Amino acid sequence: MDFDMLGLAPKLVERLRAQGITDPTPIQKQAIPHAMNGRDVMGLAQTGTGKTAAFGLPLIHALTGEGTKPAPKTARGLILAPTRELANQIAENLRDYAGGTHLSVAIVVGGVSINRQIGRLERGVDLLVATPGRLIDLLDRRAVRLDETRFLVLDEADQMLDMGFIHALRRIAPLLAKERQTMLFSATMPKLMNEIANSYLMNPIRIEVARPGQAADKVEQEVHFVSKDGKTDLLREMLNKHPGDRALVFARTKHGAEKLMKQLDRDGYKAASIHGNKSQGQRDRAIAGFKEGSILVLVATDVAARGIDIPGVEYVYNYDLPNVAENYVHRIGRTARAGRSGQAIAFAAPDEMGYLWDIEKVLKTKVTVASGAPWTPVAPEPQGRGGGRGRPGGKPQGKPAVKAGMKTGAAKPARRRRSGGGGGNRRAA
Repeated sequence: MDFDMLGLAPKLVERLRAQGITDPTPIQKQAIPHAMNGRDVMGLAQTGTGKTAAFGLPLIHALTGEGTKPAPKTARGLILAPTRELANQIAENLRDYAGGTHLSVAIVVGGVSINRQIGRLERGVDLLVATPGRLIDLLDRRAVRLDETRFLVLDEADQMLDMGFIHALRRIAPLLAKERQTMLFSATMPKLMNEIANSYLMNPIRIEVARPGQAADKVEQEVHFVSKDGKTDLLREMLNKHPGDRALVFARTKHGAEKLMKQLDRDGYKAASIHGNKSQGQRDRAIAGFKEGSILVLVATDVAARGIDIPGVEYVYNYDLPNVAENYVHRIGRTARAGRSGQAIAFAAPDEMGYLWDIEKVLKTKVTVASGAPWTPVAPEPQGRGGGRGRPGGKPQGKPAVKAGMKTGAAKPARRRRSGGGGGNRRAA
C-alpha cells in the first residue's frame, strides 16, 4: 500500500514523494483513512513510527480544499504538544507536508517572545502547534480565539498527563468549536488516558499497532550495574568505543545534566545539554548542532525525550534511570527511528533497582545484563533516623549480589513526583 491508496490528494502525495516518503507506516495506514472520514481517533504506537504524519496528512488534506483564509486571531486546527522540542518538530514536519499550498502553520511555545507570537496570530492561521502553558497565556491576552477550531490533536497525551497539563486541557477544550474532530496519539496508555478519551473524544476508533509501552523492535537494550560514582568513567569508556557517532545521554535532573555535560566538555567531547534551565535559543542551538554533527554528545533531561527526531542517533544512554517507567520507552525511542537500528544502554546504581523493576514491568521483559550484578539491599537501618531500606535519599544503598543464595535486587525506591526530572516551569513550556 502507498499513500495514493489512502485517498490523499494527488498533489499531497507528490510532495511526499519529493521528500522521499513513499511507504506509509502501520500507524499511518490505519489512522489516515479513519481520520479522513472524520472519525475521532485514538492512536497507540511506538515512538518513532510516524504519528505526526498520521494526523498531519489528514488535516492538510481537509484544509487544502478550503479556499478562504482563516479569520484574524483564529486557528482552524490545534495541535497540543507537551514540550517545546516536540512542538518545534511537529511544526517543521507540517510545514514540509504543506509546502506549496496556501496553508499556514504557526507555533507558540514558552521561552521565546510572546509579542512576536501575538503578531503572528493577528492574521489567523490554518494549523497552530502549541504547548498548553503558552497557549493559555495567549488566551488570557485575547491574542487568539478557538471558537473556529474544528480539529484538535493531542500528541504524546500521556506525557501531558505526567506534566500536569490535564488542567490546562480542561480549560482549553471547551473553547473549541462544538462540532470538531479530535485525535489523540500516544506511545503508552496510563489509566488516566481513558478519562481523557471519554471526555474529549466522541466514539473514537482505537488503533493499536504495538502493545502500549513496547520499545521499538530494532533497539538493542542492555543494563550495566554500576555504582553512582562509577557512572561517568563507564560512560567515557563507552563513548570512546564509537567516536564520531551521535549519543544522547539522559540525566534525571537539570543540575545533574549540566554537571555531566561540563565534565564531558572538559574531557574533550563535543557535548551540549538541554533542560528546563536553558533558554529556548540555547536548546534550539544544541539540537541544531546535534543534528548537523558539530555536537556528538547531547545530555538531556526528559524534556527532550519526545522532541528529538534525528534518524542518526545511534546510542541512547540512560545515565540515570527515569523515575517514571514509561519515560524509559520514550527515551530509547530516540534511536532506531525510521526503520534504523540503535542501542539503548542503561546504568543502574543501587538506589535505582526499583526504577529498573518498574521499567521491566512496563516492557514486560527483562533488560539484558551487560556487566555487573543486580544490587541487593544492605541490612535495614533502625527506623526513626536517616534513610530507609536502600531508598533514594537514604544511607548505604547496597552492594552487588554475588554470594550464593543471596537475593538479588534492592528495595523499591519511594515514588517521586510524576514528571520526569528536569521539566522546568510548566507554565513556560
